[in-house]
Amino acid sequence: MAGTNHTVVTEFLLIVFTEHPEWGLPLFLVFLSFYFVTLLGNVGMTILILKDRRLHTPMYFFLGHLSFVDMCYSSVIVPQLLAVLLDHGTVISQARCAAQFFLFTFFASIDCYLLAIMAYDRYVAVCQPLLYGSIMMQKALWGLVAGAYVAGFASAFVRTVTAFTLSFCGNNEIDFIFCDLPPLLKLTCGESFTQEVVIIAFAIFVMPACIVVISVSYLFIIVAIMQIRSAEGRAKTFSTCASHLTAVSLFFGTLIFMYLRDNSGQSFERDRVVSVLYTVVTPMLNPLIYSLRNKEVKAAVRKALSRLKASGRS
Repeated sequence: MAGTNHTVVTEFLLIVFTEHPEWGLPLFLVFLSFYFVTLLGNVGMTILILKDRRLHTPMYFFLGHLSFVDMCYSSVIVPQLLAVLLDHGTVISQARCAAQFFLFTFFASIDCYLLAIMAYDRYVAVCQPLLYGSIMMQKALWGLVAGAYVAGFASAFVRTVTAFTLSFCGNNEIDFIFCDLPPLLKLTCGESFTQEVVIIAFAIFVMPACIVVISVSYLFIIVAIMQIRSAEGRAKTFSTCASHLTAVSLFFGTLIFMYLRDNSGQSFERDRVVSVLYTVVTPMLNPLIYSLRNKEVKAAVRKALSRLKASGRS
């Protein structure tokens, strides 16, 4: 359609699930409840880590930032999605679309980097336990987190500027839950090869690079675990990585399916479902994953609940 109609697009019509208009209100209520749980879980996790001294360790330092980023990451997408579902479509300017794309890319990139950093943290804890304290010093922790934020900003800035220097014409409908790159590229007209190469090149510095770091870290971890003689020791050591490995599999699994695959013959409905998983469901599940599988977090939750009960009685 963009190839035959060259009317310049200055605003987009964001629509989703229009083939099932009766889903609007039920999906609105479902996603609103998901968003509430996401905010409650991630804010609760952040406060818990700040307040409980037992959680003042490198792993929970990174987890606190992950919870904060997940909360921001979800807040960039879900309120807009709720408006689209309630109004059966929303018109947004190109500038607003660019802002949403930038913020989504920024927080998603930081999420990737933090998960890679947490994999490195687990590698040091398992493979070099005697050096863990000297390697994961407070200065190093802040340096790693600051690096994740700076790298995320750089990647998001370059990809956003590159994407929105493209010309959009003809059809202005984005049949997706937010302003993401795949649906935007379908609305372009004219030559876009150079911009697409730049976008892909910077994407390689985020997702594939982080996957390599995580894979190498866990390769060394598996080798170290296999060298432990007792089955109980192996299980105990692996349990320290289980929560992180679950979060990594959920987050990167959906991203790989969405972005690192052949887009020919793709199903828009399937892509929308996958996008819901990594933008709405994953940020909601991360606090639950770390709460259910970590003894320290469960102990901190029980302590916080007992304090609330005690203050309520008094």
